[in-house]
Amino acid sequence: MPNGIWVLAGTAAGIGFIHTVIGPDHYLPFIVMAKARKWPLPKTLTVSFLCGLGHVLSSVILGFLGLALGIAVTRIEGVESLRGGLAAWLLIGFGLAYFVWGLRRALRNRPHKHRHIHPSEAEHEHDHAHVAEHCHPHVEEGKANVTPWILFTIFVFGPCEPLIPLVMYPAARHDMAGVALVAAAFGLTTILTMLAIIALSSWGLSFVRLGRLERYAHAIAGAMIFVSGLAVQLLGL
Repeated sequence: MPNGIWVLAGTAAGIGFIHTVIGPDHYLPFIVMAKARKWPLPKTLTVSFLCGLGHVLSSVILGFLGLALGIAVTRIEGVESLRGGLAAWLLIGFGLAYFVWGLRRALRNRPHKHRHIHPSEAEHEHDHAHVAEHCHPHVEEGKANVTPWILFTIFVFGPCEPLIPLVMYPAARHDMAGVALVAAAFGLTTILTMLAIIALSSWGLSFVRLGRLERYAHAIAGAMIFVSGLAVQLLGL
């Protein structure tokens, strides 16, 4: 394999790292959802890995399909741009919907006092929260199971825009091994960078106690996802 391909693979790895670090949508949704839903770290990393894999493979498959059909790189990049816009709007919509749901849940779960009078005791009162006490565990688990699939769907639509130009050089030389090497270098670096940031951030947040804001954890998570989607859409991150 020519030395130029190895240089290109190293470049792809570097770009994959930068592409991931400057794109908050690659890690912020997983960090805030894990905190809000109290996912253990293994589950957080598993969901993140599968979403990252879908994110990379969707662009790889599209790139290979374009190469096989002889589609010009500009047209493939146009499709990737459309996918990027769609993914950003899906992230914005999901974040907004989750924020509204989380806010409603927090307001319904607002602690209030119940007064009790017993014949043998003095009058007393205690704090009471309906949602926390009356919500059945299996209902919450059912809702939690939907979230990873929503994130996975959004990430499959999300493109790896820098990947397509990178694989064009070996493709033009009909070097499929070179194409695979460049794509693997970019993809592995992207996924490993995602997992590293998510693991470190989740570990750090495990020491953070929200106190009275705990019941707003879902609303905060939705707001953060909404903002990350806006950042992608408006700033092109």
